[in-house]
Amino acid sequence: MRRWGLILIAVNLCGLIALAFALPHLMVAPGPLIPAHAEIRRDCFACHAPFRGVSADRCTACHKVADIGIRTTKGVPLGAARHGIAFHQALSQPNCMACHSDHSAPHLVKTPRQSFAHELLRPEVRDRCAACHRAPPTALHAQAGSNCAQCHTQKGWKPARFDHARFFALTGPHDRSCSTCHVGGNLSRYTCYSCHEHQPDRIRAKHAEEGIRDIENCARCHRSGSGEGDEREGDGRDDD
Repeated sequence: MRRWGLILIAVNLCGLIALAFALPHLMVAPGPLIPAHAEIRRDCFACHAPFRGVSADRCTACHKVADIGIRTTKGVPLGAARHGIAFHQALSQPNCMACHSDHSAPHLVKTPRQSFAHELLRPEVRDRCAACHRAPPTALHAQAGSNCAQCHTQKGWKPARFDHARFFALTGPHDRSCSTCHVGGNLSRYTCYSCHEHQPDRIRAKHAEEGIRDIENCARCHRSGSGEGDEREGDGRDDD
């Protein structure tokens, strides 16, 4: 009886191994492939090297780095409306798996989609945000210019919030364009003397009477055009 049990186990193991080779996309794959790679779902070794996992060299054998975002794998040009902006050519190395996973994992174990890491870009192109990103068509972004780092970081596009009304209300005579106070589109600095330049000595003397020597951060005390506000610590950024 024991002998027949061992034979049955051996037959089952052989059957499982045979199925793994015959139907790898059903037996061992961590979910279905993306539609673009559906035609190679039975050919695991198109992407995987035996005992070494996925190989970037096998990705670039079909996806030429110089053509990614510009042409298909068959050399057909991609229109701007059909595809995003090409940036793969600026990567320091073709580490495809740093961003891509062509298998959709089962729902019970699905992990969040990995975001793009700017550290993968060559250092000389990391600050050229406009090469890949288009600013939203808002009045603020139209005036902010191309210095995205004033409000955003490469660790995450959001949060990037600034509650202007909390620190300096743009009401009455202060309802002006950003460049009035932020000269040259530099939103990290401001000046009140774009409008009040005719009386800097009077302003300095008046504050000296109150024992105030540092008058560089006007918005610390004056947060609107209606009068003096409560003194507030901080640099004017909402980091919540």
